[in-house]
Amino acid sequence: MTTVRRLGIASVLLVAFGASIAYYATTLALRNGHGESAQNVPWVALVFIAALAAGGVMAFWKTVQRDINTISSQMDTMAKTGKIGLVMLESTGELNQIVKPLNEFLTMIRRQTEDLRVENRELQIQFRVAAAEKHNTEAIIFSISDAVIVTNRFDELILANEAAEKLLGFKLTPSLRKNIDQIISNGTLVRLIRETRSNGRNITRKVVEHCIDQKGSPRTFNITLSCVAAPADEVSGVVAVLHDVTREKEIARIKTDFVSNVSHELKTPLSSIKAYIEMLLDGEAQDEKTTKEFYEIISFETDRLHRLIENILNISRIESGVVKVVREPISLTSVVKQVLDVAVIQAKSKNIRLTDSLAPVYYQIEADRDMIYQAVLNLLSNAIKYTPEDGSVNVTVNVDERRKVAVCEVSDTGAGIPVDDLPKIFDKFYRVRANEKMAKGTGLGLALVKHIVETVHDGKLTVTSEEGKGSTFAFELPIIV
Repeated sequence: MTTVRRLGIASVLLVAFGASIAYYATTLALRNGHGESAQNVPWVALVFIAALAAGGVMAFWKTVQRDINTISSQMDTMAKTGKIGLVMLESTGELNQIVKPLNEFLTMIRRQTEDLRVENRELQIQFRVAAAEKHNTEAIIFSISDAVIVTNRFDELILANEAAEKLLGFKLTPSLRKNIDQIISNGTLVRLIRETRSNGRNITRKVVEHCIDQKGSPRTFNITLSCVAAPADEVSGVVAVLHDVTREKEIARIKTDFVSNVSHELKTPLSSIKAYIEMLLDGEAQDEKTTKEFYEIISFETDRLHRLIENILNISRIESGVVKVVREPISLTSVVKQVLDVAVIQAKSKNIRLTDSLAPVYYQIEADRDMIYQAVLNLLSNAIKYTPEDGSVNVTVNVDERRKVAVCEVSDTGAGIPVDDLPKIFDKFYRVRANEKMAKGTGLGLALVKHIVETVHDGKLTVTSEEGKGSTFAFELPIIV
């Protein structure tokens, strides 16, 4: 039974009760002959009825107002705390019939709110995990030395590292979400990315070799293109990684040339040694002079072969740090004299004048004798090799007492070295192309000299040259004071 119905029934009963009293009072007054008094009785009854009605309404209204205040207070508390609860009234509350469906509604809202909170927490966790993964992915991409470009399904740039910015000439921030043909000027690279994205279902990864001009210097790149697949096996983007293989291809070419040159260098003295041994075995040396000449040639070619093998082994030992260095006080002048005695045969074969100017032998350096011998021998051998017939080679040893160093210089009147080749002259396997026809070699001699002087003995190696007029190689080492 609702509160309105209760109010209506109470009012009807109150009026009926008042009317009955009025009717009874009037009838009684008429029977007793009180005419005027009988006329006043209904008014008194009505006033009494009104008072009763007003009292009942006031009592009812107070009860309703109390329940409303209770509900309002509890709803305000829910609004402030954000916690949805039940509306609680006394058992005699006049609004219980309204509160019951309200509580059912609030219960449903609370369950839905809890479900939403659980879903929100899960989404927050997923978002944090995704953000962390994105951050890690970006950190990995930014740390890669190769150029990396990532595009979406609309061929728009969404990520690139610093290497890509430098290589392709753009800035990431203003280029985000722009089509790659507006950012990348290299049409071939743009075409490769688009083709990979359009053919992604058939080809998920491919590698293409492509040349890109970088500040006027062509560079060769291996471009690895991979598709990024969406959950429905649709292509959502492309990742392009550009790996510079210019140096690798150059090293491969140098190694190929090195193997070819070493093979030739090894073959030449071996062939000569074999030929003269066969002549000796066949008895072609009829006299002692001829026999001695054959032996000298065999000895020279054997030394040449030995030097070549030692150069290869010594560079390997020095670079790997396993070389055994025996430091002792030695005279640089005496070492140079030993080298001159050996190189004189090579100089005579080309009619080259070999001169020297050497400091006194009492000046000493602390060094490995065999290594210094090999360094001087390589410099002198190179000077003779690249000096044409009837030229001259000069070797000097000077001591700079002020700087406390001994300086050895090997000068020649040979072909000289072009200016562009000078910065690379001490690189392994490097040979001056303009002088390759003058003499065969492996490009290891000067690299070994640099290692011996600078890496092992903390000295200094320099070169000055003028093309067509000759070169001067000099190294200096500290003297013992």
